Amino acid sequence: MRLAQHQRTYLCFFLFAVSLGALLARMPDLQTALGVTKSELGLTLIGMAIGALVALTFSSPLIERLGLRLTAFITILGTAACYALVPWMPNALLVFAVLFVAGLLAGALEINLNVELGRIETQTGRAVMNRAHGFWSMGFFVTALLASFVRQAGVSIEAHTGGALAIVLLVGLIVISGMRPTPMPAEASAAKSGAFAFPTLGLLPLCLIGIAAFLIEGAGIDWSAIYMRDVYQSEPFIGGLGLTLFTFFMALVRLVADPIVDRYGSRAVAFSLLLLSAAGIAAVWLSLHPAMALLGFAMMGAGCSAVYPLAVSAAAQRSDRAAHVNVAALGQVTFIIFFLAPPLLGFVAEHAGIRMAYFTCLPLVIAALFCVPALSGRVERQPRA
Repeated sequence: MRLAQHQRTYLCFFLFAVSLGALLARMPDLQTALGVTKSELGLTLIGMAIGALVALTFSSPLIERLGLRLTAFITILGTAACYALVPWMPNALLVFAVLFVAGLLAGALEINLNVELGRIETQTGRAVMNRAHGFWSMGFFVTALLASFVRQAGVSIEAHTGGALAIVLLVGLIVISGMRPTPMPAEASAAKSGAFAFPTLGLLPLCLIGIAAFLIEGAGIDWSAIYMRDVYQSEPFIGGLGLTLFTFFMALVRLVADPIVDRYGSRAVAFSLLLLSAAGIAAVWLSLHPAMALLGFAMMGAGCSAVYPLAVSAAAQRSDRAAHVNVAALGQVTFIIFFLAPPLLGFVAEHAGIRMAYFTCLPLVIAALFCVPALSGRVERQPRA
């Protein structure tokens, strides 16, 4: 298959999102099958967060030793296999164990693909990070849309996640087999100085912006279907529309964000998107009708879309440390929130109601608005090679 290196990387993000999204779209069914409460389900899902934290902290030397292609094979196909195994586990403890392994692989996948994207940007002088994250979001949209029909048709969660695994195996083997690592920039040798890049005081505002974006993403992806079921007793198709709309508008804005940022600057775009996120959260929290909640999920998806990539760009442009160190520190802090959001919000939903789980996201989004000045006024791109 004749695909450019950056296109293969895009598809790797897409495939990972397809397999993860197939499982997350069936959270209501998994909760029923395990016979657990929302908070217990959240504690079970924290296995992914723990595994991702371990991998993000310690896996860089192993990834470097294995190389881009072998790491991609192991992490993309391995995560899909883990997610397909989850419905077959007889209890929450074993689900936790499988998700821990999936988290290990997901953390390594995040490092592997983002490092490659950074090298592609350095070599070509073109930004590709937003589009790569757009393909991640598009993968969630596609699997969420299909999940609405699959759940409505009564297809079992085992068959659903197994089908996703088959697709990832078939396409992944073709896409990954043609991957070749982009040459490492000369200055990248400094990246080997440590396994964990701690955020500096100056980087904390960008971390807060990234955390807010990932919390919104976790709230929209992980709990929207359960929200629609519990609050409005929606049919599976209508319940799945919350996730579908969230992921569609998230992907759409990410795919078109670059020209908008070029014209108006990172600060203006991030401030507008965070305001839109806050409005969407409020719409879900206060909704009086399913349509109002669905509109809120769409606004949340669009609002959190490009916020994290903008924070990554700002971290890379800081001059206090090497770019790769700041980007790594930001990623290690914020990526964990994506996996921590389910248990945190599940705990709130169990004890205060699922509406309040969404309300608790608002203070962090408001705090992130005050951190927007830490972003660059304009995104500085390298000239084309």
